[in-house]
Amino acid sequence: MLKATAHEGEPAPSGKTVVFDFDHTLYDGDSGSHLFAWLIRRSWWRTALALLAAPVLGPLIAFLPTRRFGISGFVWIGTVGMHRSSTVDVLTDLYVAADREAIGRRLLPHALGVLQQHLDAGDRVVIATGAPPELARAILSFVAHERVPVIGTAVGPRFGAVIATRHCHAEEKMRMLREAGYTQIDVAYSDSSADLPLLKAARHPVVVNPKPGRVAMFRRVLGNNTPVLNWGCKDRGGDQLPA
Repeated sequence: MLKATAHEGEPAPSGKTVVFDFDHTLYDGDSGSHLFAWLIRRSWWRTALALLAAPVLGPLIAFLPTRRFGISGFVWIGTVGMHRSSTVDVLTDLYVAADREAIGRRLLPHALGVLQQHLDAGDRVVIATGAPPELARAILSFVAHERVPVIGTAVGPRFGAVIATRHCHAEEKMRMLREAGYTQIDVAYSDSSADLPLLKAARHPVVVNPKPGRVAMFRRVLGNNTPVLNWGCKDRGGDQLPA
């Protein structure tokens, strides 16, 4: 059974420290949203409640300052009635097993190749994600990378459901990385403007699979020499891989 911890594993004693985001970086899509959409679709009344709440929660998700509130609302709908994080762990396992083929196709081969290159070089690789770490770790088990340390959103019982108790997002992601011992970052890979604190802290930031409308902003904030790459997300921006 998966454990509901915020992170696991310790930094290795040598090599560069390399941080990967997960969604839209190693995985084509938002893995947490896919999980909680599955949880909502388990019953008709959860689906109906989500539809009723969508006009309120949807706009909250659209804007970075309120995004976590909108996401938390849908997470609450998907888990209301549950009182233990272990229940969500079991359901996460069921979701990954039930949708294994589709989830596996979303893992980005080039991204996994870059991750493997860092591991082969002896670098200290950690994944820092807004998704629950149990979910990212279960998906990475498809490609035998489940032992790569994962720092992610912690979940626990609250308000009659199991929701995020600490969201690994924006500045909070940096605090969680530092608390886990990753105080100096050599290379960081992410698609998200929410990860600007991470990208700005890294000696060598690399933007991968950004939204097309965000490319100019990344170049302005991080400098024109910062790589902005597309690792296989068809609806995303960045310089395309060679044919």
